[in-house]
Amino acid sequence: MNFEYSEKSVELQKKLEQFIVDYITPVEKEVETFHLDPANAWKRWPGLEGLKQKAKDAGLWNLFLPKSYGDLSPGLTNMEYAPLAEIMGRILWSSEVFNCSAPDTGNMEVLAKYGTPVQQEQWLKPLMNGAIRSAFLMTEPDVASSDATNIETSIVADGDDYVINGTKWWSSGAMDPNCKIAIVMGKTNFDAPRHLQQSMILVPMDTPGLEIVRPLKVFGYNDSPEGHAEIILKNVRVPKQNLLVGEGQGFAIAQGRLGPGRIHHCMRLIGMAQRSLEVMSARTTERKPFGRTLDTYSSIRHDIANSACEITQTRLLVLSAADKMDRLGNKEAKDLIAMIKIVTPNMTLRVVDRAIQIMGGRGVSGDTPLAHFFAAARMLRLADGPDEVHMSQLGKNIIKKYAKG
Repeated sequence: MNFEYSEKSVELQKKLEQFIVDYITPVEKEVETFHLDPANAWKRWPGLEGLKQKAKDAGLWNLFLPKSYGDLSPGLTNMEYAPLAEIMGRILWSSEVFNCSAPDTGNMEVLAKYGTPVQQEQWLKPLMNGAIRSAFLMTEPDVASSDATNIETSIVADGDDYVINGTKWWSSGAMDPNCKIAIVMGKTNFDAPRHLQQSMILVPMDTPGLEIVRPLKVFGYNDSPEGHAEIILKNVRVPKQNLLVGEGQGFAIAQGRLGPGRIHHCMRLIGMAQRSLEVMSARTTERKPFGRTLDTYSSIRHDIANSACEITQTRLLVLSAADKMDRLGNKEAKDLIAMIKIVTPNMTLRVVDRAIQIMGGRGVSGDTPLAHFFAAARMLRLADGPDEVHMSQLGKNIIKKYAKG
């Protein structure tokens, strides 16, 4: 196992870091202020498209896609992309500048891997060009959606169409005014074997019967402009050619979609933790309670030392998962993928919490990114499956491996 990054990845890291210093950091506060203004809810910051064009021109575009897709992707491995995701994670909204934000990344991977040429022409190309955005509709309010086999949205064949009925929520990306397409997971056959009941289908957001009921906040943050929506699908009719792969393939597609996505989430979380470590370390030399700067207190040093250790441990674990996915595939890396999904959000929460404590009142304000980091990390203990689901399956796999008899 070799954790040395390729020359290609190292070069892109340098370019990405410099781009952020030159173009994103100077407007970070401006963008956050814009989106916190209620008058700007579900509006896009006016300077975003200009930054995206600069990223395209710099060759920092669609970095996430593991395999090349024409001239619009550099074709990086998970291992090569991982440090880039960490760099982008340091500023919550920066991923979109490089067309590397969820849920678009997962949706583009699905369309690249499973879409027909017609579906790719109509939806993948505009997504890869950054011309539109997308949403992923799986989670439902009335069932335990951590087990995707529980979903109740129906996708019923009717002539040349499918008719969709159900309610979804936590549909990330759906509030963005530029969101034009959703991938919807539902059931085409409630009587089939458990993991063959589900299908995925493409639903344009302007389809009659698709109604956004409300935006959902995460600890008070609306995450504008993409947001998270509750959506009702009432007799939504789309052509049969909008189905992905075929009936009964939805669960398999979902499993393939989540592997790389978890690497992306975890490396962005590490970026948040790393920036939090840097913020609190700098603060310790500036504050002087009781006549001594904070860096002279052993308890503060311990917090910073523990944070550095935990970040490094977690980073190596995530890189190990990325390496195994690249070499052996998602299935062989499933235990490591479960481990990083369990470990990384919890590690980030601990580090951010220490940073908030060291920062004091400023740490819970909007003057630093720490409060929003904390909300994002806490949410990611639930997204893509809660800790308990991953721990249960991981424990089952480990017991099976080592059990005797």
